[in-house]
Amino acid sequence: MLRFARENPRWGYKRIVGELAGTGVRVSATTVAKILRQADLSPAGARAQLSWGDFLRAHAESIIACDFFTVETLWLGRLYVLVFLELSSRRVHFAGCAANPDGRWTTQQARQLAWSLSERATPARFLIHDRDSKFTHAFDEVFRSEGVRIIRTPFRAPQANAFAERWIGTVRRDCLDWLLIASRGQLERVLRVYVDHYNTHRPHRALGLSPPTPAHLRLVSSNPPDRLQRRNRLGGLIHEYTRAA
Repeated sequence: MLRFARENPRWGYKRIVGELAGTGVRVSATTVAKILRQADLSPAGARAQLSWGDFLRAHAESIIACDFFTVETLWLGRLYVLVFLELSSRRVHFAGCAANPDGRWTTQQARQLAWSLSERATPARFLIHDRDSKFTHAFDEVFRSEGVRIIRTPFRAPQANAFAERWIGTVRRDCLDWLLIASRGQLERVLRVYVDHYNTHRPHRALGLSPPTPAHLRLVSSNPPDRLQRRNRLGGLIHEYTRAA
């Protein structure tokens, strides 16, 4: 009974009784209800509700998340950075940065990403973002016109957009916390290099220690490589290693 209830959250007491009868076990719905209550299992209506985590896992292939984060410059200015993240592949799209992004600016970045959606193997169906006023109706409408449903996270709930928030923490720890940013142009160059490194080289635990979009085929061998080549990026802040030809 408990196995049926856990593996089939939409099954009510009567359905479990019927399934048990098919296996030769005779029991009443009252008995099933009592056993489930003793095991702290809720009725079917409550068990069938899809949690936010379950929703993300079930639809990861068709979900894109986006978010803004800020970078303080050497001259005490503040730049806003917009990024998009594909949940299944963890591939990051750097949209751009601006000192005072408004609705017109964010809408233009949305158009540029939307143009590339047709190239995806799995069509995007959902876009997750918070309730920042920079995500205007025009921004959302760009994606709706491509058949993408907009999901706004609750107020003051960064964990609802955890994948994007985690990437922002990663880029800060790996890169931005170690650099002094003087201008928007410098920040754009830095982020383009880092995003390329992240997408094509940096191993990701959720992907079996592979990058989101490997630039080349990785050969797995039990023998240690004879020679390794090191590529320095961002002035040596980041190192990339490959087998020497």
